[in-house]
Amino acid sequence: SVTSIGDSAFYGCYSLTEITLPDSIMMIGNNAFYYCDNLAEITIPDGVTRIGREAFAGCSSLSKIMMPDSVTSIGTRAFQYCWNLTEITIPDGVTVIAEGTFDDCWRLTKITIPDSVTSIGILAFEGCISLKEITIPDSVKGIGHSAFHGCSGLTEITIPDSVTSIGNAVFENCSSLREITMSDNVTSIGYHVFENCSDMTIYYSGNVLDGYINSNSSEWSAQNIVWVRQ
Repeated sequence: SVTSIGDSAFYGCYSLTEITLPDSIMMIGNNAFYYCDNLAEITIPDGVTRIGREAFAGCSSLSKIMMPDSVTSIGTRAFQYCWNLTEITIPDGVTVIAEGTFDDCWRLTKITIPDSVTSIGILAFEGCISLKEITIPDSVKGIGHSAFHGCSGLTEITIPDSVTSIGNAVFENCSSLREITMSDNVTSIGYHVFENCSDMTIYYSGNVLDGYINSNSSEWSAQNIVWVRQ
């Protein structure tokens, strides 16, 4: 019986509209369905533990994907450019949202992140312009650079107490973002984190913003950003 979908197995199968994966599958390889741009939905069978790098990247018609809790690893850019994907639930066993996993998923409006996730990687949700809200669980310790870059529909976000570092440009070009709440456990903030975020209020009781403001004073004043010490 088939136990894995190999690397690039269905790479560029543009006419593929549907596929049924057998229950014996345990792994989906890198680029397995890369640019199968007419594939509309797929169900990952129970037992699959790994979804490889760019496995479904460029599947621009993919609107629905069901992943079982057996999945513990999702590779970089696995769903990049899945323009019609509207919602997704990350399985409970996944610990890292890898680089560019949902990069440029334009219609993504809802995503559920489980408590098992400890890290949100660089460019993870970059360009998800329809994402209006997201809950970051208390398990997350770090948010990589540009993770939410260009999420222009995002209006508010709460950074949980577990997070200690926020990378460069994480919220850059989040033009609708009006409110961020952070705990004083955040001790490291990268460059241009709030660039092009106008009329925004940051609720934060720590001290790391002092250095950020000094380094980005022109950006801060021009964009009417208010810091409220809690």
